Formats: sequence, structure tokens, C-alpha cells
Amino acid sequence: MTHFQHLSDDELAALMKEGEEGAFDEIYNRHWDKLFYAAHRMVKSAEVAEEITQDTFMLFWMKRETLEIQSLKPYLAAMLRYEVYRYLAKSKQEQELELSIKQQALTSVSMDQEIENKLLLEIITNLTNRLPEKCRLVFQYNKLQDRSLPDICKELNISPKTAEAHLTKALKMVRSNLSGVAHLLLQILLMAKF
Repeated sequence: MTHFQHLSDDELAALMKEGEEGAFDEIYNRHWDKLFYAAHRMVKSAEVAEEITQDTFMLFWMKRETLEIQSLKPYLAAMLRYEVYRYLAKSKQEQELELSIKQQALTSVSMDQEIENKLLLEIITNLTNRLPEKCRLVFQYNKLQDRSLPDICKELNISPKTAEAHLTKALKMVRSNLSGVAHLLLQILLMAKF
């Protein structure tokens, strides 16, 4: 039985290349901490550094037969850097993808909201078109165009009490008709979501 701990890195690398698992275990035990700390300095996460270090050693073992190693320490360090760069590139792609998905979701939500608002506005406009002209105008100016009652009174040449009465009448009519339409509207909106 070979005492691997007494062998040099180069001797261990040569034995490992021939498939000697004990040589690999010794390389792993000698260099794991150094590689882990190097990875941790680069990625600032112990969990990620551990994963990268494990991946480095796994790749090292899998490619053992084809490796041309001049000096083990720099070779392992280069493999580790490659794994860190690969992780960072993958992480950046995932972040960009996540951002893209969030932006698409926000766009979709805002488009859905816009469609819902247009549909509701169309329903309210159709309902108010059934009102007498001055009643309809008071409602549309006040609720849809956000104008004040005093401005509306001046434009329509009516008293504030009359404007309030028209607005109250219009609101009652819209509310009562919307409650009947609400169930249908809810079904339409739910169908649009699926």
C-alpha cells in the first residue's frame, strides 16, 4: 500500500492519471481548503464557493486521463478560476433572464389593466349614454374628465344644486346597472386571464 501523504503533488498527479483513487483523495485533502478560500474570495458566498470547489475536483477526476499537468497547484488554480467564471457567467444569464421575465410580467399586467380599464370605461359610457343629456354631461365631465362641479355649472349654465342632483341620479343609475353587469364583467375578465 502506497503512503500517498508522503508523495509530491507531481507524483500524486501521475498516479491519479492512471486511475489511482487514493492519489486523488490525497490531492483533494491537500488542496481543497486553498481552492475553497480562493473561490470564496471571488464569489463572496461560502455555499457557492463550496459548490465550485466540488465541481472543480469532480472535473479534475473526470478528465484525469487527458490532463497534461506541468505543476499541480497552478493547474488546479486555473481549473478553479474557469469554474468561477463559468458560474458567474451562468449567474449573470440567470439574472438577465429573471429580469426579462419580470419585465414581461409587468408589461402583461399593465396591458391587462389597460384592457380592463378600457372595457369598464366603455361599459360606463354606454350606461351614461342612456341618461338625459345634462345628467350625462355632468357625470362625464365630473367623473370621466375630473372637472369640478363649479366649472360644470358655469359651462352648462345650471345651479350647483341641479348639478349635484344630476350627478346623484347618474351615480345611482350607473351603480345599479353595474351591479347587474359586474357578474358578466368578472366572467369576461377571468376568461381573458386564461
